[in-house]
Amino acid sequence: MAASALVGASGFGNWSRLAAQQALTQDQLLQFDTFGNVSLIHVTDIHAQLKPIYFREPSVNIGVGDNRGAVPHVTGADFRKLYGIDDGSPSHYALSSGDFSSLAQAYGRVGGLDRVATVVNAIRADRPDALLLDGGDTWHGSYTCYHTEGQDMVNAMNGLKPDAMTFHWEFTLGSDRVAEIVEGLPFAALGQNIFDAEWDEPAELFPPYQFFERGGVKIAVIGQAFPYMPIANPRWMFPEYSFGIRDENMQAMVDEVRAQGAECVVCLSHNGFDVDKKMASVVTGIDVILSGHTHDALPEPVLVGETIIVASGSNGKFVSRVDLDIQNGRMMGFRHKLIPIFSDVITPDAEMTALIDEQRAPFKADLEEVIGQTESLLYRRGNFNGSWDDLICDALLSEREADIALSPGVRWGPSLIPGQDITREDIWNVTSMTYGEAYRTEMTGEFLKVVLEDVADNIFNPDPYYQQGGDMVRVGGLGYRIDVTKPQGERISEMTLLRNGEAIDPSKNYVVAGWASVNEGTEGPQIWDVVEAHIKKLGTVTVNDNNSVTVVGA
Repeated sequence: MAASALVGASGFGNWSRLAAQQALTQDQLLQFDTFGNVSLIHVTDIHAQLKPIYFREPSVNIGVGDNRGAVPHVTGADFRKLYGIDDGSPSHYALSSGDFSSLAQAYGRVGGLDRVATVVNAIRADRPDALLLDGGDTWHGSYTCYHTEGQDMVNAMNGLKPDAMTFHWEFTLGSDRVAEIVEGLPFAALGQNIFDAEWDEPAELFPPYQFFERGGVKIAVIGQAFPYMPIANPRWMFPEYSFGIRDENMQAMVDEVRAQGAECVVCLSHNGFDVDKKMASVVTGIDVILSGHTHDALPEPVLVGETIIVASGSNGKFVSRVDLDIQNGRMMGFRHKLIPIFSDVITPDAEMTALIDEQRAPFKADLEEVIGQTESLLYRRGNFNGSWDDLICDALLSEREADIALSPGVRWGPSLIPGQDITREDIWNVTSMTYGEAYRTEMTGEFLKVVLEDVADNIFNPDPYYQQGGDMVRVGGLGYRIDVTKPQGERISEMTLLRNGEAIDPSKNYVVAGWASVNEGTEGPQIWDVVEAHIKKLGTVTVNDNNSVTVVGA
């Protein structure tokens, strides 16, 4: 990767070293030395979280190949050391996983779109022509989003007045509903890699790019939707579209906008961070990649050649501000700040609060119904398991009378801290999707290994272009060993049925329960009903440490 003449700075240190919660103020969180002539505001992967939540960052995020040991594959104490973050500080709580429950009680919830609105409005007050760009995974992930087919999020985001967005989970609303919403959006819906499947031509509904004049600079924003949509999600929900990385087309679009006078090129991406790094090394002429999909929150941009890559977290927990100095069609420098949305510190925007409450009002009683309590920290993130997923797998094993449970390695879903009630909304926050049927089937031991090997290759293939950006399928009732350094088909071994300690027999059938199958016509109760029934029976939830996966080579 070429050396760069760019001059850059990140301002996260201003809030990272504040010693105590009382010392944290809204002014400090928003403090920024305005720079250059262009400002970008980035939000991504909100996953329909309108209200403040807890959200624990992963303690396990393994990188392979050239990305081994490189951010974002650095976690916990190593992450804090890398960025000079003091233990117990606000940024320890916001950016890493250690001591999460006690820090959550000290610093409170994060996110809330009314707090995000306050931050966006403050940046616009300082730089009125700032561009607000939404990286996608916006109209998905909650009770109200499911029941309004995304309309709650569309209405709320329209209140923020973004300039452009790109897409991933939105397509699981079905292509008819997506078209209906996109045709009415008051801002650009971009995707240079969204093609008409039949004709293999760019899809008319999603332009590849949009031009903006800001600060006397002609800016092109190019959209990059999630490339692996028909593999990771049900193809039958959007059969008329094809996706892919299409980096050759991306290069053509960069060249096209440069030929039309673009002085600054921004890629609004839902590739995932490692894919963005590779794309930046292949495609020339992109100044900034605003990265989404893998939910990474990095306090400083990563430089690949002369392209800066910005990662802005997920679930409404952060807003990134990037100021650029563009002179004579060239980016001369940047200033960046990852702004954590500490909900108790940032004053909510009253207009947005009212808009959010209006979306939620018809569902209030259902959302707030208490189903049980948790004595354990419930979180999702981590390459191999999360306690929320362990609970979901336990529910599948119990309610569906199965030997083995499988739960998808998705990264969305807020956390709950010990002592919290579990409401119906909390359950939906980690299960809501348009294909949530909980299937019950038989699989041979051989087929189970194929499933695990296939998912493992999506995560641990050393070429980022073969990674789909989720985490390992979660398993209940099953133990295994994984060597992340091995080639496809050779990573998984020592598969064991946990209830009796027997080795999985390749030729034997096992009853398997799971959910989120991409196959059309999958039958079964909805996963949120399965989990709710299980929690009601338990009353109080305790999730034991999960040691069923042995990881080698990390």
